[in-house]
Amino acid sequence: MIQNRDFIIIGLQALDSRIGSNCINIAEEIAKHNRVLYVNYPLDRLTILREKNDPLIQKRLRINKGQEPDLIQVNENLWNLFPRTTLESISQIPFDFVFDFFNKINGKRFARQIKKAIQKLGFKNYFIFNDSDMFRGFYLKELLEPEMYIYYTRDNLVAVDYWKKQGIRIEAALMAKSDIVVGNSTYLADQARVFNPRSFYVGQGCDVSLFDKKLIQSLPEDFDKIPRPIIGYIGAIFSLRLDVDVLIHIATKKPDWQIVLVGPEDEVFKQSKLHDLPNVWFLGSKKMEELPQYLMAFDVAINPQKLNEVTIGNYPRKIDEYLAMGKPTVATRTKAMEVFEDYTYLAETKEQYVEMIEKALIENNTELEKGREEFARSHTWTNNVEEIYKQIVLHLQQPK
Repeated sequence: MIQNRDFIIIGLQALDSRIGSNCINIAEEIAKHNRVLYVNYPLDRLTILREKNDPLIQKRLRINKGQEPDLIQVNENLWNLFPRTTLESISQIPFDFVFDFFNKINGKRFARQIKKAIQKLGFKNYFIFNDSDMFRGFYLKELLEPEMYIYYTRDNLVAVDYWKKQGIRIEAALMAKSDIVVGNSTYLADQARVFNPRSFYVGQGCDVSLFDKKLIQSLPEDFDKIPRPIIGYIGAIFSLRLDVDVLIHIATKKPDWQIVLVGPEDEVFKQSKLHDLPNVWFLGSKKMEELPQYLMAFDVAINPQKLNEVTIGNYPRKIDEYLAMGKPTVATRTKAMEVFEDYTYLAETKEQYVEMIEKALIENNTELEKGREEFARSHTWTNNVEEIYKQIVLHLQQPK
């Protein structure tokens, strides 16, 4: 446990983001016993041009003009900073020396705003926790001189086109100069260790309080006409992350199984053969609070993840949600999924998916369900942050 210290947290999601974020959950947990300044990412010129009609961007423009406060107290220990600055849009610059020149300018603008908040709040001997903001956070160790700089990796971002041009070089250099690197999957921690031997797996937090069988009163009407067994998936139905061929194989090999997919589709899935199969059901996007009801209706939950550079190291939070409801779960074997090996069925081929779903249907019982639930509920944000604290303390205890 670390208490009564000051943390500055930056990341790729703002505190008022429309989507959830590990960084926000971690900040809220740290703020239970420490003071936390959560710094939103600053506006950049291209974002202003492209998204000037977005209410969130309009709010930031008003803050930049001094029409609204830039530092807001969220609770007793948590403050949110909206930096009053505009950065240059540089991510796609192909020339390293040009990128570095403008990135240093951006870093100084960013650091200047953070310094003002630090002085106002009286933060001292603070830690910087950087959630994968490799460009904007690159120079903050030198410019803000924290007692300790922690880099957090929770996605293989450099496998995504947006980050490839400069991210491969910059993230490696940032990891190397960070005091420690912490990762939410064993794969990402291993990758980071190539650049910094002080890289550690700290697990993943997940709030599964909604995913509790005892809270389910009834099943959604969508399932009234769907026979059993129901093999289901909940999440983004995007071809970058989900293997359409695995789903087609399952549906065609087992026409008596009903494949139910809950979530938004991309164009690849909209135009796929799956829409022609009578035992495949696309139920569309649902509200977060509705998802446990849909999951409750599944006989087996699946995560037919496509294996690529983007997905191989990702910690799949949906698996915790599946297991918290006690559902037998079949997923693609990846390095990150090894954590779940004792509680899930891991498939390497589309043929194995069919075999393991069949096995999951046959083997399921109350005892197995209870074990899955207990395991998933051990992945709390409290436990996750305690692992991060442990690595911070061990580093601080090392001789200088």
